[in-house]
Amino acid sequence: MPEPATSKPMDHAAMGHEMSIPPTAPREPIPVLTDADRAAAFADAGGHEAHDMHDDDIHSFVLFDRLEAWNADAGTGFEWEGEAWIGTDLDRLWLRSEGERIDGRTEAADLEVLYGRSVARWWDLVVGVRHDLKPGASQDFAAIGVMGLAPYKFEVSATAYIGESGQTAARAEVEYETLITNRLILQPLVEINLYGRNDERRGIGSGLSTVEAGLRLRYEFTRKFAPYVGVVRERAFGRTADFRRGEGEDIDDTRFVAGIRIWF
Repeated sequence: MPEPATSKPMDHAAMGHEMSIPPTAPREPIPVLTDADRAAAFADAGGHEAHDMHDDDIHSFVLFDRLEAWNADAGTGFEWEGEAWIGTDLDRLWLRSEGERIDGRTEAADLEVLYGRSVARWWDLVVGVRHDLKPGASQDFAAIGVMGLAPYKFEVSATAYIGESGQTAARAEVEYETLITNRLILQPLVEINLYGRNDERRGIGSGLSTVEAGLRLRYEFTRKFAPYVGVVRERAFGRTADFRRGEGEDIDDTRFVAGIRIWF
């Protein structure tokens, strides 16, 4: 009878066969990475220091979000809203302005000069002053607020004001951009104004004063130049509405607008 097979493993080396080395096994120990190795690897880039953030570089930006006209009962209406800043990634000087002219007369206008400090990703805290040119006699306010990008990419600006005469106010603005195509963009916007007390000389009532909602469709020939058309509705509330009625003005106004949005 044949002898049973043995369970002894075969000696491949003795048979003249070499064992293959697994591809994942290192053939020799990996040397420890030294500072000289790092410097040699980033010699053209100036070493690891070249990757530091350049927070001290000065940049600037100017945006006219709205330069628009419409046909008003008293003549041609014109409205603007813009902002500009200069500074670093963390600290900036801001200028903001908005206003309205009808038939060559300024109905409302203000200018804000603010210092902005980045306090979180996408958010700035701003403090400064606001100067109202119209309506009525000019007046000044101290200002403090926040501005930035909320979840779901809503652009938010909210500011509180304390006036030299004791008047208080608040303004909040929310806008959103919907890309219909890469160049065609729909922008809804809502602005709310509130005041702490009545100011009949300026036609301002306490509490919720005005709410403006707009829907603008723009076409970006370039990112820096975009004409648009839209519809805007403004409504006055409370004592502000009463003051407007007393002057024979409408408390609810809907208008079709055309304008351009530019930045540089």
